[in-house]
Amino acid sequence: MKIDLKELIPEFNNNLKLDYDLKKKNWFNIGGKTKAFYKADNLKELIKFLKKIQNHEKIFVLGAGSNTLISDKQFNGVVIKLSKNFNNISLFNNEIIIAGSAVTDKSLSDFAMDNSLGGFEFLSCIPGTVGGGIKMNAGCFEREFKDILVSIQAIDKFGKVITIPAKEINFKYRDSSLSDELIFLSASFKGFKKNKDLIQNEMKIMKEKKEKAQPTRIKTSGSTFKNPINQSNKKVWQLIKESVPLEKSFGDASISEKHCNFFVNKGNAKFEDMKKLINFVSDSVFKKTGIKLETEIKILE
Repeated sequence: MKIDLKELIPEFNNNLKLDYDLKKKNWFNIGGKTKAFYKADNLKELIKFLKKIQNHEKIFVLGAGSNTLISDKQFNGVVIKLSKNFNNISLFNNEIIIAGSAVTDKSLSDFAMDNSLGGFEFLSCIPGTVGGGIKMNAGCFEREFKDILVSIQAIDKFGKVITIPAKEINFKYRDSSLSDELIFLSASFKGFKKNKDLIQNEMKIMKEKKEKAQPTRIKTSGSTFKNPINQSNKKVWQLIKESVPLEKSFGDASISEKHCNFFVNKGNAKFEDMKKLINFVSDSVFKKTGIKLETEIKILE
């Protein structure tokens, strides 16, 4: 029997809110409300909550909100956010780091540097959390999550905790075979011993390259489209540049002047404005090149 979420509020105190505004919970600063928003204090509480709702509600796990576009209409489900208790990071042995899924990618790369572990440098340039990075196999500078992942610990929608070795996951470019119904709890990663100064220097070079090429400190959600690796030897920004009038905008949704695969909320863009811009660019590239672009950002409708 479906439970009335209102009845769960006393049990989960301030951590369960109904009719909750998501606009400030994502980098685009766009979005309406969700039927319910649940902030999980710890694993025990998360298991209890999932068992209470008994798979009767749609679930969306929100990380840093750095690559999420949220509809202005109400999301008819529960948005789950993991608290800082899922933000722990520790050294398991000389080469392996265990990180909670709410740990930011930058924190993980900094921790690796502090412990003289190489292989994590690229993470310093990815805005997001470990959980989101695993799901989409995030990457940059020719490195991806799959290159360092050993295993993940997750929980299914019925509250059962499982461990999945990386070798059982089919990772692709900006994608993985992991079910949308899993909530990632933590992961273990393997690096290699490396001089701290070398790591620091490499991270500095990457940061400078990124800041030169990509917009920062504005309302954007990173790369909008994936590079069409099997269809073209061109990067997606090149296809956009050749196919689209770059000054095109819908309301306050516009294309970044610095990097045309980054779309920007210049003020008070609505979800429909951003969606129109995404569709316009996608259609224009398809008309010009015959290449069907796939979005890299997650769209919650």
